[in-house]
Amino acid sequence: MTRPLNDSTVLVTGAGRGLGAAIARAFASEGARVALNYRNSADAAEQLAQQLGPRAGAFQADVTDAAQVARMITQITATLGAPDVLVHNALADFSFNGDARATLDRLTWDSIAAQTETAVGGALTCIQALQPHFAAQGFGRIITIGTNLVQNPVVPYHDYTAAKGALLALTRTAAKELGPLGVTVNMVSGGLLRTTDASAATPDAVFDIVASQTPLGRVTTPEEMADAVLFFASPWARAVTGQNLIVDGGLVFG
Repeated sequence: MTRPLNDSTVLVTGAGRGLGAAIARAFASEGARVALNYRNSADAAEQLAQQLGPRAGAFQADVTDAAQVARMITQITATLGAPDVLVHNALADFSFNGDARATLDRLTWDSIAAQTETAVGGALTCIQALQPHFAAQGFGRIITIGTNLVQNPVVPYHDYTAAKGALLALTRTAAKELGPLGVTVNMVSGGLLRTTDASAATPDAVFDIVASQTPLGRVTTPEEMADAVLFFASPWARAVTGQNLIVDGGLVFG
């Protein structure tokens, strides 16, 4: 079973800013109904929803809280229809600043747990809330957001990368279990993006180094990442599941 994007209701977690906002805009440009989830970025999410028009709305929830997620899904369903596409983009507060990162001698389990709670726990709560709807209609699309640091930890952000590695594992195990329901589960992994709130602390020199080492000769943008997310949600990816597509201009192969 396939469904055109303009007949889909898409839930994008962490859509108030950065990559999430770019993903929301991309779906809206294809005519989809778009639910923008936010935790704290109310003004940004509501402003973006207004820009996207009547087929979009902003919905508050901490995705690590199952009760808040259930309430949000009820609100989305009443306003836009039950989501049949989930894009789990939400990120615990993080800054890509290599000089300020926690090195192994200072790293705490609490830091890893905080990242994992949003990356993996948030995915789990959203999937569990939407699974009955997916099962009832025999269709669903789940796209998680990962990182190429799992393949090439050029900067060892231990907590962030460990959480995204765990999310990749959940993406693949969920693909195995949900496949019989007509649900595909895939990951899009980016590199350093120019520019999001998380990468705003990255020095220009680092962007230049990454660009010089990338076959395409430039740093990937949030809009280019969003294109790959659209692919996994579209009918053209109907036979693709359990995959991790790295979108970084060719910096990391495979």
